[in-house]
Amino acid sequence: MTRRLSYAVPLEWEGAAVKDFAKKRLGFSAHVLAQQKRAEGGILLNGVPVFTTALLKAGDMLSFCLPLPEGTYPPERLPFSVLFETEDFLVVHKPAGMPVHPSPGHDRDSLLNGAAYYYQAKGALCPLLCPLYRLDRDTSGAIALGKHTLAVSGTALEKTYFALCQGTLSGRGTIDVPIGLEEGSKIKRQCGSGQRAVTHWEALESGGGHTLLAVRLETGRTHQIRAHFSYMGYPLAGDDLYGGSHALIGRQALHCGVLHMKSVALDMDRTFAAGFPPDMKEAFPWLPEVGGIIKSEKGRCKCQPA
Repeated sequence: MTRRLSYAVPLEWEGAAVKDFAKKRLGFSAHVLAQQKRAEGGILLNGVPVFTTALLKAGDMLSFCLPLPEGTYPPERLPFSVLFETEDFLVVHKPAGMPVHPSPGHDRDSLLNGAAYYYQAKGALCPLLCPLYRLDRDTSGAIALGKHTLAVSGTALEKTYFALCQGTLSGRGTIDVPIGLEEGSKIKRQCGSGQRAVTHWEALESGGGHTLLAVRLETGRTHQIRAHFSYMGYPLAGDDLYGGSHALIGRQALHCGVLHMKSVALDMDRTFAAGFPPDMKEAFPWLPEVGGIIKSEKGRCKCQPA
């Protein structure tokens, strides 16, 4: 399977080399461009194969051929909902309790196994899907899967997470504290040493001794939100690994509720909202609808990186 992308060269790019147009205008990575150079018919200019040093003229038609390798994960019927699909992406709402990738002990119950069944059930070949980011097994919400290398490397993402912390917080803030693996643990993270980690948050509503937070990540460290709020003395409800209580919910109350995706090369500029799952709504019946939290058509909440 392949996916051919074609672009008309605008006037302002006349005289530019193919490689510069691909990288600077379309967002191709060096890896994706090298992939095109190696493929037969990978780069065509007005239907003729060219090198990446070829110069463009306004009105030229430039096209690239992306391979779509077939997926190999065993299909399993699993509960998740599809939010959106194109030739380039599959965006889904992942439930809590489902890992994204197969792993020891979870070789047939991952999201990628469920996606394989989704394609099998509609009689289609399953592409080799690659998540554009990861969600912990017990974190719910929106996640995007790319069908080829350009979808993965050439897409800008903005994610807003919603977290329920124990305790009452107000206002907004930034946590800029490094995170590293806790000594003696293979899983748990500790704050104060390791890699830089920056978390921006805003308190949205409070109820029953808990606060709903909108959270944006400037960095993407493992367990960053969970570790940072535990460090601040406000662990997430249900997150017993970081000091949270199971009194109301049996897993960390963390949900990726808003996802904005933008790719010039793939004509993508959309926002997706994933509503709170039943366990969070049951534990915290005062939660608003996710759609009511979104502050603009781009899915940006008030919480913004400084």
